[in-house]
Amino acid sequence: MDRIFNINKPEGMTSHDVVYKVRKILGIKKVGHTGTLDPDAIGVLPICVGRATKVSDLILNKDKEYECEMILGIETDTYDSSGKVIFEKEIKGITEEDVKKALLSQIGEIDQYPPIYSALKINGEKMCDIARSGRADEIIVNPRRIEIKNIEILSIDLPKVLFKVECSKGTYIRSICHDVGADLEIGAHMTYLKRIKSGIFEYDNTITLQELEKYKQENRLIEHSFSIEETLSEFPYLILNNNAVKYYSNGGVIESNRFIDGDYSEKSKRVRVYTPDRDFIGIGILNKDNDKLWVKSEKIFRLG
Repeated sequence: MDRIFNINKPEGMTSHDVVYKVRKILGIKKVGHTGTLDPDAIGVLPICVGRATKVSDLILNKDKEYECEMILGIETDTYDSSGKVIFEKEIKGITEEDVKKALLSQIGEIDQYPPIYSALKINGEKMCDIARSGRADEIIVNPRRIEIKNIEILSIDLPKVLFKVECSKGTYIRSICHDVGADLEIGAHMTYLKRIKSGIFEYDNTITLQELEKYKQENRLIEHSFSIEETLSEFPYLILNNNAVKYYSNGGVIESNRFIDGDYSEKSKRVRVYTPDRDFIGIGILNKDNDKLWVKSEKIFRLG
C-alpha cells in the first residue's frame, strides 16, 4: 500500500507514537510522519505508508495552519502548559488593543528562536533531551527565518487569547506565545494547540486511529486515504513520449523535444511526470541550460 492517511493526532501522543500505532494497525513497516507535532497538540498529522514515504519531505515543506490558546501573565520553561512556571505577573493595565498589537506584530518574515524544549537536534541529540538531562546551559539557540502569513484573533477573554495562525514550516506557535508575553512584559505560554491544516490536509477530513483500524477491518482504507498523486496536485504536469519513459525512470535526463504535453512553464521547478497513457511516474525537476529545457527525475513511483 502506497497511501497517505490524514490522522487526527490525539493529545498525549508523540508523532512517533502515531507512526508506531499506524504501523501496527496496517501491518506495514514502511511508515513515516510528515513533521513533528507536540505531544500535547492535536489535529492534522499526515502519515505516509509504503512508497508514499518518498513525498514526506514535500508535504513537510507545505504551509501550516493552527488554532492556539495563549494565557497571559505566566511564563513556563517549555513555553506551554507542560512546563515549569518560571515567571508570573499580573496583567493589570494590559488592554485588548495591547494584545492585538503584540500578536499582529508577529506577522511577516521574522527570525524566531525555537523553544529549548523542542525536538530540534544539536550534534544528533534533541535539545529537549539535553535540557531534561540538566545540561540546558550547553544549548545555544540560534534563530530560524520563518514566515507568519496571517494571524486571526478569534477571541480575547483576558488572560486567555484564542487565535489562528497561518505560517511556513518550521514555525513554533509556542514561541509566538512566548514572544508576545515578552513584548507585553508580562509573560505568556501556550495552553492549547490544534493543527487545522497542512498543505492539502485539513482537520475536517482527518481520521482517528480507531477509525483507521475500523476501515482496515472493513477493507475501506483506500476511500479514507490520499494517493501520492493527490498530495502533489499543486505541481504542473508533463507527459513524456513512450521512448523516453524507461530512460527517464532509470534516472536519465529528457530534453523537451521528447515532451508530448503539459501545463508547465520554463519557470516551473517541479513537475508531475506521466506516460502517454497518463500513468503517473513521479516528480521531476525542470531545468534550462543553453536554451535547452530538460527534466530529470527526483522521485520515481513507477519502475522503468
